[in-house]
Amino acid sequence: MNSPNPISTPENSVNPAPKPTRRTFTAEYRNKILDEYNQAPYGEKSAVLRREGLYQSQLREWSGTRGSKRPAKVKSENIKGRNNTDAADRKEIDRLTRANARLAKQLTQAEAALEIMGKLHTLLESISESTDTPPPPKTH
Repeated sequence: MNSPNPISTPENSVNPAPKPTRRTFTAEYRNKILDEYNQAPYGEKSAVLRREGLYQSQLREWSGTRGSKRPAKVKSENIKGRNNTDAADRKEIDRLTRANARLAKQLTQAEAALEIMGKLHTLLESISESTDTPPPPKTH
């Protein structure tokens, strides 16, 4: 019995788009392309990129690691952003932020108390001078 829609089996199935593989570049090729790109006149640089199928960001990355022995790797924290802290670090930051706010409040209160004490001292001196009482003897 021949059906209009035959069931495909792994033997007769064809993969229309095989999984792409990531291109890798040798240091020699990278240096050659970087030199060619840097020597190209203004307006011709994009032609080099198009011809090689590259992006300017790749060349920036390559030029940053040019001459180094290790391959260029992009750190995951740069991709994900600045808030790539784990839970323990976040808790520590929160704890220190709360302690900082508490200490800032205590500092404000202490400064206000010192200001009041200075004013009180000035007031008491003026009262003491107006009563014509001799100042108490200083003891050492």
